[in-house]
Amino acid sequence: MVSAPVLLQPVLDAVDARELAELYRQLFELRYREGDEHTDGEAGSTDWLVLVDGQGRRAIAFQQTEQLTPTTWPSPAVPMQAHLDFTVPDRESLAAAHARALDLGARLIGDKSDDPDEPLYVYADPAGHPFCIFIG
Repeated sequence: MVSAPVLLQPVLDAVDARELAELYRQLFELRYREGDEHTDGEAGSTDWLVLVDGQGRRAIAFQQTEQLTPTTWPSPAVPMQAHLDFTVPDRESLAAAHARALDLGARLIGDKSDDPDEPLYVYADPAGHPFCIFIG
């Protein structure tokens, strides 16, 4: 029997892969895959970095690139090629995640936190990739 492909991980391009990985590592309490850690005095490889969850499962990867044109969403000038959705269980968690995302360098690009059906925030990470955090 032939197996269908299974998602291994989302991958984001970045002109500074380490900086981008750090935002997501801290925001979602992930850790680097063995060998990708940032050590004192040594940056390690930044061409390809992988973050894993507490069980060691791949969560997200980052690929170094020389150039990246960030989306201008919601303006259609440079469309949103892809985005990441993350959920939290309640408003208190949403507020905490919002503050943490901003502290870590995410830029708020959409605020629908007052939506009664699906409160959410839309951010751009330092490389310009959009992501949403909402109650789900």
